[in-house]
Amino acid sequence: MPLEDGDPARWRGQQVNGEVSGTPRHRGTGDPPPQGTPATDGSRTEAMTEGWESRPALGDRDVTTEGALQQVGQELGRREEALMVELSELVQKVVKSSSWWERHGVDISILAFSFLLLPAGFLCLRSAQAIPFLAGVLILGVVHHTLTVKGSHLASHNALTESKSWGKVWAIFFIEICSAFTAEQATYNHVKIHHGYTNVIGLGDSSTWKLPFLNRYIYMFIAPLAVPIITPLVALDLLRNVEWKAALRTLCCMFMGLYCHYWLLLHLSGFQSLWSALLCMLLTRSLLAHPYIHVNIFQHIGLPMFAADRKPKRIHLMSLGVLNLPRNALLDWSFGHSLISCHVEHHLFPSLSDNMCLKIKPIVSQYLKQKKLPYNEDTYTSRLRLFLQRYEELMVHAPPITELVGIQ
Repeated sequence: MPLEDGDPARWRGQQVNGEVSGTPRHRGTGDPPPQGTPATDGSRTEAMTEGWESRPALGDRDVTTEGALQQVGQELGRREEALMVELSELVQKVVKSSSWWERHGVDISILAFSFLLLPAGFLCLRSAQAIPFLAGVLILGVVHHTLTVKGSHLASHNALTESKSWGKVWAIFFIEICSAFTAEQATYNHVKIHHGYTNVIGLGDSSTWKLPFLNRYIYMFIAPLAVPIITPLVALDLLRNVEWKAALRTLCCMFMGLYCHYWLLLHLSGFQSLWSALLCMLLTRSLLAHPYIHVNIFQHIGLPMFAADRKPKRIHLMSLGVLNLPRNALLDWSFGHSLISCHVEHHLFPSLSDNMCLKIKPIVSQYLKQKKLPYNEDTYTSRLRLFLQRYEELMVHAPPITELVGIQ
């Protein structure tokens, strides 16, 4: 299947307001990059990674002419594009040699198996005993996040099928019926903006995840419980940006998904009251909301940010601004490899399924390290500790713009 083009050095320390934090660790690129000094406006941080050529300062006009600077910049741009082309060819060979089962079948089977577990989850909720009831909550919670996070994410990238028509059908099913959101806006904001402008200030900088008026503990541990309530409310607000036919379809799909969940709790699980059924819906739909919020901020915020007119080429942008977390059985199943341990690979090749991202991971990591490019990796607990310690700097104040000497 064709690979999409798109736009990201592993640091031992990320400079924030002149200080260096301990994450993420730099793998495979030698010594840590020398830290720059803040610009006069206090909002910019300079970083130089090993192996990148130094760019002359703009004030040194007596040594280097403007024409020479442009020529060097063009040469560097061609080299960076050549790197992306070479990596794409390596990945394309793997994709072409892979079977349909590897490209799509594995992930479709996970989604289908999760859907088949729904009756067991609803029936477990009928039990008056604690263990079967909690098992039902666990089953429904995991299934819900598998369908809404993994399914919606793959559908938004059309990674479940090679047919655009079926891709649209799956997007409506997973995003609108299962997730109670709008497919058009989800695809536009995630694929076009977040992937097209990863870590670009004001565009794909993940600022939509920030709620500066909340303190760190409420945001990290209490606010995620409200995700099932906030999601459809945000969707209703975004419907103003789509045509009326799409908006009407979205409203119908959202209502159908929510009402089916409520109806099954009443008639299959035996709930007797409206409020008990709604409370159970909230509980199951927010079961993995904490890691969902955490993963979305851990893998981009705290990494280099760029101005729209100064961002590097795609391969540098994605390797700099994206981070992989370690493999985790529960999150790999519910969220997918492309959102957990293969997020760098996913941003470089977003049209690939979760299973294919996992398959190309050794190739991508080895290639980036051989070319002395960043390959960000860090643990969940390390990132959680960083965000709790530097919440004000990372989630409240505007992130510093990184200037990469030698590649602009």
